[in-house]
Amino acid sequence: MRNKVKVWKEIVKIPSYETGQSEKNPVFLEKRVYQGSSGSVYPYPVIEKIFDEKKDKEWQGVFLENDFVKIMILPELGGTVQMDYDKTKQRHFFMAGTQ
Repeated sequence: MRNKVKVWKEIVKIPSYETGQSEKNPVFLEKRVYQGSSGSVYPYPVIEKIFDEKKDKEWQGVFLENDFVKIMILPELGGTVQMDYDKTKQRHFFMAGTQ
């Protein structure tokens, strides 16, 4: 039978840059400009340090697959689509977040 959908979770290793500790106190900057972003930061923590060396890190991957596509989502990174694959055209159809 065609069009059966499979959904599963598995741990995936992805080269990632570690981050430093977030600021202990909330930051209320409104007119900041950092890498093209601006606006209010609160209630999100500010992280000032990103380390220079990539290390393999384990993430929880959620996969969705049918006869046409296979997609991997990373809930720990805000539910972003990390991998997608069009089985009929045999190619990826979105740019992955870390490529």
